[in-house]
Amino acid sequence: MRFSLMVSFFLCTTLLTGQYRFEGQVGDTYKNHTVYLSLVENYRKSSRVYLDQIIQKTRADSAGYFSFSGNQLSPKNRIYRIHVDGCEEESPTKNHFLRECSTTESLLFIASNADTLSFPLENNNQAFCEIRSTNPASALLLEVEALKEDMILDFMDYDSELSQVLNFKKWFAQFQEFGEESNEPLAELYIYDFLSDRTNETYSTYLEELPSNSYYKALLSRMQNKYPKSKMVTQYVSELQSDLALAPKETTSTSGFDPQYFIYPLFFLVLLSLGYFFLRKRKPPQGKTVLETLTSQERKIMDAILDGKSNKEIAAHFYISVSTVKSHINSIYKKLGLSSRTEIRSAYKANT
Repeated sequence: MRFSLMVSFFLCTTLLTGQYRFEGQVGDTYKNHTVYLSLVENYRKSSRVYLDQIIQKTRADSAGYFSFSGNQLSPKNRIYRIHVDGCEEESPTKNHFLRECSTTESLLFIASNADTLSFPLENNNQAFCEIRSTNPASALLLEVEALKEDMILDFMDYDSELSQVLNFKKWFAQFQEFGEESNEPLAELYIYDFLSDRTNETYSTYLEELPSNSYYKALLSRMQNKYPKSKMVTQYVSELQSDLALAPKETTSTSGFDPQYFIYPLFFLVLLSLGYFFLRKRKPPQGKTVLETLTSQERKIMDAILDGKSNKEIAAHFYISVSTVKSHINSIYKKLGLSSRTEIRSAYKANT
């Protein structure tokens, strides 16, 4: 009886603590190479590999397969990185410092100690483009990267400074809406890192909206509720306070005319106009042609297909990843009711 109770206790404890398994495959270049697993606890250190983040390593076999497993990770979601590179094992400290490896392929994802994830190899021998997971939050950071690339494509259509300012505000709202709907503050912090980065073109817009946008305070509340003991909460609060000190201050008018009575209604009208424009764009009216249902990004990629460019050539031309190109092409197929490049060229080549 006592032995049965001990076994039951052990099984229950195992189920409660969970056990993770992350597995996948790397391309030919990295067969028999070391694959690294890192824990990213500072969202400002998510852009590259840091030595102090590496928590586990394994070796891909002759076919490129690798796996990580155990039960030592956090039971709550955390940001992890999996990567492989061209560094020599004999001197890992020297070769990994400041990302001096000859080649590096990596992927950020969200996971907990109880998750099973796989990273399948793409048909073009490209690794870390897709995540299959038991955790619905795992691929959120990959979706954020796709949003960034869409933003880059979108800005190609904007030339004037005023149009760029309005476009920044539109994309800020889009990123923040995505983050809030994700129900995962870690994904929101990843977005915040991008929008508030002082080296990015987004920084001035971030500073301008920081004092009046309630989103940032609401994000803090969501973080405190879901990750109350995380160091990221303290880091976020400190950065908000520092940036608020740099943000433009509201000025009072001594002439008897308060600018806010003019600026706020105008800004509200602009937002209404933008909202109406995007509602029309997302829900095309009756009688609209099939081609007009494509977004501007999808139309650019379709034009590239009509020019005979491959996925890699399209990705290089627009400075986006091959996986993002594939996502756009799949969307084009669905909207046009077609299933191949040949069908697209047959149906639309003569009309372009």
